Amino acid sequence: MIKIDNLKKTYVTYRRGERFLDVLKSMFVRKKVLVEALKGINLIIEKGELIGLLGPNGAGKSTLIKILTGILYPSSGKVECLGFVPWRQRRAYVARIGAVFGQKSQLVFDIPPIDSFHMNRAIYGIPKADYDRTLKRMVEMLDAGDIIGKPTRGLSLGERMRCEFIMAMLHSPEVVFLDEPTIGLDVIAKESIRAFVKEMNAAGVTFILTTHDLDDVEHLAKRVVVINHGEIVFDGAMDTLKTHLGTKKIVRLSTHEPLPLLDRPGVEMVTRVSDYEADLELDLAKIELNQFIKKIGEKNTIRDLAINDPPIETVIKKLYS
Repeated sequence: MIKIDNLKKTYVTYRRGERFLDVLKSMFVRKKVLVEALKGINLIIEKGELIGLLGPNGAGKSTLIKILTGILYPSSGKVECLGFVPWRQRRAYVARIGAVFGQKSQLVFDIPPIDSFHMNRAIYGIPKADYDRTLKRMVEMLDAGDIIGKPTRGLSLGERMRCEFIMAMLHSPEVVFLDEPTIGLDVIAKESIRAFVKEMNAAGVTFILTTHDLDDVEHLAKRVVVINHGEIVFDGAMDTLKTHLGTKKIVRLSTHEPLPLLDRPGVEMVTRVSDYEADLELDLAKIELNQFIKKIGEKNTIRDLAINDPPIETVIKKLYS
């Protein structure tokens, strides 16, 4: 569905300097600075995938999405999406993609969402029967029947985001780009949006999700692509990402006697809650879990023990650095 081959994007900026003399010189001669936003991206996305696109600020995520949606021209490389070159065949191409941006609304603020939906029907030339059928299905899936007739300015953030998804899906796009779709939403609203995305993905719609909310990625993405400094540093399944930096476990240990010094290979103190309780990170490549428990049990009576995988935030933070 999407094929990216050696994609590069270089921006040209100018350095002015801070001193008055530097500012004066820059009025006549400016020092050119090249910024490599993308450094040869190679990526293939199959039909029906749900990709989580992660990376720190300035990593190149937004540049990649803008090229994939046809907003930006690349400096070099090839991109093919749905058989189109996005920036060359933009009019035909955008009729088959959708986008939901958590910080930018497609709805008209002073009219009800239903009127914005009618406007989109005219823009995309959606046949009346198809429009009615799709609208009914979307409204039922997102439980939005009571809100689409209210003025948009009077809707809560969660209600507005449900309408944003309806707006983006009315023309039955094959690929949908999601940029921070659950930003600022409460738990119930997030669950509603996630359930909708899962259901549409199961129906064959391809989603590319860019977000800093790692809960969204864990709940939705089957595949994760991490970009840093304009390059792909990881591309694989979520479970593979968790073990990418080694086989590690987080152990919450509680004992009846004060904990001994735990300074040994493969054991790292994460949080010492008290003299009797601590969170530890075990590197199972250096120390076996049974061996660790045996060592603790020799001098202490274990009151409670909980073993979990490292939080995805920890994995991502280490990968970024």
